[in-house]
Amino acid sequence: MHRTRVGGEYAKSSDRLWLFDLDNTLHDTSYKIFGHISRGMTEAVMSCLGVEEKEAQDIRQRYWRQYGATMIGLVKHHGVDPHVFLHRSHAFDVRPLIRAESGLRDKLGRLPGRKVLVTNAPLHYARAVLKHLGLLRHFHSLWSIEHLKIHGHYRPKPSVSMMRHILAREGASAARTVLVEDTLENLRGARMAGMKTVHIYHPMTPFAHQRRGRPGYVDLRVNRVGDLLLQKRPLRG
Repeated sequence: MHRTRVGGEYAKSSDRLWLFDLDNTLHDTSYKIFGHISRGMTEAVMSCLGVEEKEAQDIRQRYWRQYGATMIGLVKHHGVDPHVFLHRSHAFDVRPLIRAESGLRDKLGRLPGRKVLVTNAPLHYARAVLKHLGLLRHFHSLWSIEHLKIHGHYRPKPSVSMMRHILAREGASAARTVLVEDTLENLRGARMAGMKTVHIYHPMTPFAHQRRGRPGYVDLRVNRVGDLLLQKRPLRG
């Protein structure tokens, strides 16, 4: 299974390719949504495996640390249907829970180049968030957790092989591609694949405590997507 094509503006192969993360990059997940996702993940594990809450929480964390996504461990070790799990874990209305920077739709539209979403979140959730924010039309394609597979094996971010696979499928060179993301480990993976990197830094969001200056694999650190429009040739290539 490959990415979902949604259209987006026409772009030449020579144009820059922007790979955007979703949660805590295009919107503030910590505002309200993160709590719903956390509860939904635990309840979905309980439902799929028939276990109590404490055991479900332990399983969630163990598989997330081991595979980068709880779903992968459930599929690998328990034969859980990934689509059933993803829908159960994200079965809530995102509309009253979303907060994002003002004017994001216009800012993203003014950013030159082709935009592609790459997220470890499920497709139905990603589409719902983008649609509510009015951003869906700006994206050429969407890579959700369902699509992050190589030879039948899930390879979520920060997989370097997955980053290279996306480049090949999108027909883009690493030198002309930028990953915009809040998670440093994912940016490290992108750099190992040869991409440019932008760290979206929000002081109150998860992983912010990991900040220790700007790591060498981060080309640019900004507080919001709109800041990309203010840079003077920040990302050469």
